[in-house]
Amino acid sequence: MANRRSFIKNAALAVPGLAVLGESALTAPPTSLTLPTWGSVPANDYWDEVRARYALSDHRAYMNTGGLGPCPRPVLDRYLELTNELQTVSETGHRYIEEAREPVASFFGANASEISFTRNATEGNATIASGLGLNAGHEIVIDSHAHPGGAIPWLNQLKANGIVVRLFDPDAPTAAGILERIEEAITPRTRVVQISHVTAPTGILLPAKAIADLAHSHGCWFHIDGAQSAGMLPIDLHQIGCDSWATSGHKWLGAPHGTGILYIRRDRLNEVLPTEIGAYSDAGYSLPDHLDYIDTSRRHESGTRNAPLVEGVQNACTFISEIGIARVRERGLELTSALRAGLESIPSVQVLTPEDEAIRGSILTFKSSNMSYSDLNKALSTEHKLRLRVVTEVNLNAIRVSLHVFNSMHEVERVIEGVRSVLDV
Repeated sequence: MANRRSFIKNAALAVPGLAVLGESALTAPPTSLTLPTWGSVPANDYWDEVRARYALSDHRAYMNTGGLGPCPRPVLDRYLELTNELQTVSETGHRYIEEAREPVASFFGANASEISFTRNATEGNATIASGLGLNAGHEIVIDSHAHPGGAIPWLNQLKANGIVVRLFDPDAPTAAGILERIEEAITPRTRVVQISHVTAPTGILLPAKAIADLAHSHGCWFHIDGAQSAGMLPIDLHQIGCDSWATSGHKWLGAPHGTGILYIRRDRLNEVLPTEIGAYSDAGYSLPDHLDYIDTSRRHESGTRNAPLVEGVQNACTFISEIGIARVRERGLELTSALRAGLESIPSVQVLTPEDEAIRGSILTFKSSNMSYSDLNKALSTEHKLRLRVVTEVNLNAIRVSLHVFNSMHEVERVIEGVRSVLDV
């Protein structure tokens, strides 16, 4: 345990490991992490180099990172290699988890003691919902666009403990309008404000720091469901000032499936009671009546973990850092702006995502008054080989396009031309 807590090393990232991928990998592009220096090649060539580091098939254009993001080859190869290595000696590799904690925390502007590794954002959201110990009559304010993984943990508290869930609509056209709606929902009984940092249905980027200040001015805990923002845009948790934050690794970050991160601000750690606990959550115990929690957010991890998955989170952060998270953000805005311009030129098409860059991410959602969303999406999928996602939440009945670093302007044009073709305009 002493070694596990203190041993730090920088794990190698770009290890080929192609043999474990099967015969199809023999003709795959190189898996080296090293990308050309930005500006040393034309921008389109640079983004082609980024695309070459993903195992995505060219048979269809994949634009559903908001649902599930692909793993870059260097991250995937290292995960498979380490999995095989640990199986050959039948060891847990727990040291890799501890070695990942500091670089992952740093990537998100946090301290290593403030993060724990989870399986997804839902698990982190549930830890906060269960651990804060709200009672009957206590209220939580949450956005009406919340993903089930952000909403259901609170509905469970409604069923179990009688809390009250109050909603605000996040689709105001300005950040100030969003803040006004949240403040209107807060009452003297409100104990928690939770937001989706970027909403899943339409890609609204909520002003997290301003909401943190608002929540704290009312004495409320402020929690962020960051599933749609981690790996899409720069995040500094200390600068935002939230009390807790949860995310998944398997979307924009590009980490292996079954990964997530939970952040709890250092000075508020003891306000969240661990609800899943066991070996490695303790700083010491003895039967029948003694238990000390470890004095870090790691108390919310328990038992044997999948170390290669956790190292994969670190390696995914490294891959995004090589591109530059600010450049990732700029690329997302560039692609979605081009898509918006093209779609808005089509009669009957309405774009639901805000136009203001300050309150939108790399997601764009649209609908047509001339065709049902389901028929339009089906035609785009079968006839034009576009992997998009329908949006039925809040009765939006629309189509969502998620654009990340492996997507191209050519694929944006495929969407625009596909919509034109299907709508016959």
